[in-house]
Amino acid sequence: MISEKIRPHHLERKAQLYVRQSSVHQVQHNRESGALQYAMQGRLRALGWSAIEVIDDDLGRSAAGGVQRAGFECMVAEVCLGKVGAVCAREVSRFARNSRDWQQLIEMCRVVDTVLIDQETVYAPRQGNDRLLLGLKVASTSTNSISCASARSRPATRRRAAESSSSGRRWVS
Repeated sequence: MISEKIRPHHLERKAQLYVRQSSVHQVQHNRESGALQYAMQGRLRALGWSAIEVIDDDLGRSAAGGVQRAGFECMVAEVCLGKVGAVCAREVSRFARNSRDWQQLIEMCRVVDTVLIDQETVYAPRQGNDRLLLGLKVASTSTNSISCASARSRPATRRRAAESSSSGRRWVS
């Protein structure tokens, strides 16, 4: 499963696997997701990397808002220094949920020729089509996240309203 986008100079540098779950609850109760993310080391080995660094400092930290993500910041810094041949996550959307962080990572990977890898594809940000796909992936993930959050909140809103009406209280959202 070697990709034509991976060149010897990529393999000479280390690969970084970014593992993240958005909340402590997910880390504790969604162990399968964590295991699947760590298993991406096998994909990196199959693609030819022997030096793989796992970055899991951001487990339990959301990528939304102003939350400091030391792991993400370290990964971007290492990419900028040209030390990384590939950054990998099970889903590229795990890297960043806001456009600024995402665009910064893609641009730095383009400048220093670092590939991005997920469970499906190897992306070469120096190739225009791959940059477009990466941009679309995160844009659609952000839109989908908002849609999913809204869908998840509807039953809770109905439940609170029903509880309020059965107790004689009036609930206002």
